[in-house]
Amino acid sequence: MAHKEILLPKMGESIAEATIIRWLKAEGDDVALDEPIVEIATDKVDSEVPSPYEGKLQKILFAEGDVVAVGAAICEIAAAVESSPIIIETKATQESLIVAEAMKPLADKGPSESISDGTGDRFYSPLVMNIAKTEGISMGQLSNMSGTGKDGRVTKRDILTFINNPSESKAMPLTDTQDKTLISPINAPIKPTVSIPQSAAVSLNQGDEIIEMDRMRKLIADHMVMSKHTSPHVTSFVEADVTNLVQWRENIKLSFQKREGQKITFTPIFIESVVKAIKDFPMINVAVKDNQIIKRRDINIGMAAALPSGNLIVPVIKKADSKNLLGITREVNDLADRARQNKLVPDEIQGGTFTITNVGTFGNVMGTPIINQPQVAILAVGAIKKKPAVIETPYGDLIGIRHMMFLSLSYDHRVVDGMLGGSFVRRVADYLEAWDVNREI
Repeated sequence: MAHKEILLPKMGESIAEATIIRWLKAEGDDVALDEPIVEIATDKVDSEVPSPYEGKLQKILFAEGDVVAVGAAICEIAAAVESSPIIIETKATQESLIVAEAMKPLADKGPSESISDGTGDRFYSPLVMNIAKTEGISMGQLSNMSGTGKDGRVTKRDILTFINNPSESKAMPLTDTQDKTLISPINAPIKPTVSIPQSAAVSLNQGDEIIEMDRMRKLIADHMVMSKHTSPHVTSFVEADVTNLVQWRENIKLSFQKREGQKITFTPIFIESVVKAIKDFPMINVAVKDNQIIKRRDINIGMAAALPSGNLIVPVIKKADSKNLLGITREVNDLADRARQNKLVPDEIQGGTFTITNVGTFGNVMGTPIINQPQVAILAVGAIKKKPAVIETPYGDLIGIRHMMFLSLSYDHRVVDGMLGGSFVRRVADYLEAWDVNREI
């Protein structure tokens, strides 16, 4: 038998590490080819790692709860026969890619912005480096930070703890001889670090129940607080008459389901209208990096979906501008179905450039959603309600029963002004109101 290492696979460009949740096989167990052997969790999604070999699980190298770098060996298999592994990158190759990715934002800025702590043997993930860069943490502070990861590596939780509670952090104070170089662009003004406020003191009363947040809820909480801390939020509202759209869907939904074997919901229609409006107002499809605006080439639409646990996840329709309504519908249904079954892979929930959340699903008529960083805008679509409305005709105004809905656009006021934000959400409403009742799909 040949002894083979199974490596933690690369799960997307921005994923540098994962947490071992649960081993599905024990040492000594037989393992079939492509059989899941371990459950892992990233900041994005939970997933399973299949075995690229058939054989016997000989040795588990990490315990449940350990944080493991992408490309690291997680276990050893006594393979029954020689076979080509599914994961072809070696550990050294993967670690080189990770280091290169971490250094990308610091490239061409001089030796003072190296990601080395001076000894050259401490690794920082791109996530940790990006947080340090954003918060103005120096290399000296980073190198003196106590890490809880493998071999003392600084994890996301360690650096966030340092940011939120600098007085309680185990990091040692800097001396005059230590590196005080900030992880930020050369000559950029140094901004004081603003700590994210902690929860207010809570008194417990008789009969109260304490419920621990699960891992995903903690991540959502951190992300939402970070977003409000990062972007000055403004929300604009528009009411749209979607009577033609509702009637069109009602007329074609049965034939569509019979022909395609799946339902057509309003979500792909909203996505198509948003894509059209983004083409009209491309400065909505941007991100902010320091004092730079990154204008995205692709239009990747995230759609917030509720999980059975009550948590939210945001699968992404990549290059939505290159798909027709039928293609968007198929992808929306596929992603939503696999989200409910916890079968999404990390790459399917990253890379979004704009997000839509359907608060109407819960009977809400409007909402003020929080921006999904590093995007600069998010659209909430409310419930469609029958209401009396004024109908303008060549023969005068009439009162009629119409299907009406509210659209709410929250946007980052650093780069999106009221004129752009308001014009964009109005344009989305215009596309929905102008829906062709005779359209074929």
